[in-house]
Amino acid sequence: MTDSDGLRPEGVYSACGRRRKLTAVQPDNREEPTVTDTTVSEPAIAPATNRAAVEAFEARLVNALNEAGMLSLLSLGHRTGLLRAMANAEPRTSEAIAEAAGLAERYVRECLNGLVAAGVVETDPATGHYWLPTAHAARVTDAEGANLAVYAQFLPMLGAIEDDIVAAFRTGEGVPYERYARFHEVMAEDSAQTVLPALIEHILPLAPGLTERLEAGIRVLDAGCGRGLALQLMARRFPRSEFLGYDLSAEAIEYARKSAQAEGLTNIRFEVRDLSDFDRTAEPGRYELVTTFDAIHDQARPAALLAGIRRSLAPDGVYIAQDIRSTSHAHRDRDNPMGAFLYAVSCHHCMPVSLAQGGEGLGTMWGRERALAYLRGAGFSDVQVHELPHDIQNDYFVCRP
Repeated sequence: MTDSDGLRPEGVYSACGRRRKLTAVQPDNREEPTVTDTTVSEPAIAPATNRAAVEAFEARLVNALNEAGMLSLLSLGHRTGLLRAMANAEPRTSEAIAEAAGLAERYVRECLNGLVAAGVVETDPATGHYWLPTAHAARVTDAEGANLAVYAQFLPMLGAIEDDIVAAFRTGEGVPYERYARFHEVMAEDSAQTVLPALIEHILPLAPGLTERLEAGIRVLDAGCGRGLALQLMARRFPRSEFLGYDLSAEAIEYARKSAQAEGLTNIRFEVRDLSDFDRTAEPGRYELVTTFDAIHDQARPAALLAGIRRSLAPDGVYIAQDIRSTSHAHRDRDNPMGAFLYAVSCHHCMPVSLAQGGEGLGTMWGRERALAYLRGAGFSDVQVHELPHDIQNDYFVCRP
């Protein structure tokens, strides 16, 4: 490195943070300047001077560890039915609560004590009674339909796969769907809160006239349907329409088939299908409605799937996509109240499952800006983005050819 006069600078820093003092010698007409190198030891990172900032960050980490403990206990309380057994119930002893929930008292008591420490459950030390305040039950049970304990399950579920993710960090490979034992189960619970309650009254009406067309009878595809809950709801509500669901997971499709059969739905089918070649294999103009719910960013080849969806739409068809709301820029996602959590889900699941298929690993937080670019690239000329009041996590894209 030289300055404009052909002299090397007096001092530069190497990558490791050690300053090399360079004394420049004026070059003659034949040789490069000679350099005398002396090394001055300096720390790689300057010592922290703002102790208040260090202590504030430490306090934040300690609080995060404590809150993570609360989420772990909420996951247990949700999965075992303990929280449900306490909703709208009178204060009781741990023995009475365990009996009502059909659980072992010693485990119940330990979980309850942890939730007391977390400020979720209340207790009376004099009587040994525990109770779940009504305001808390509204958000950790199904009492009001917004059960945030559902999302607490992501931490232990994704933690169980951490060894695979650590190995993938070193190899660059992905982690296949089958390694995630409960993923579709948890996502079905998520969908039951974000999609199903709003689907008929709020999501489908985002496309004017669509409800009336579904009532008259059209062909509908749900790509990446998971366990098919949204498709089954539409099949029940619109018996004259025909519904087809595709998903890569054989487990999810088998569950969807059995569920539809149990309900006696005859206007719906489910098939295991890899959609990475849908841009070439989609039947042109087949469907009047295509939907995807939180599915595009998981795909091996998301651009190919979107191109296939565009190809499969009838000229007057519409594509409705629900996908994660973010900005496509990490520094702006600090304002997202679930930004760090969603990046964690991406790193542990959405990105690895795409890479496992030889895909691009788009990731959960691809964001609105990138989504719009992908949709334009797929050939959609009319794309509208909607936000729904009940769902702070997702955007809803209404796309037409």
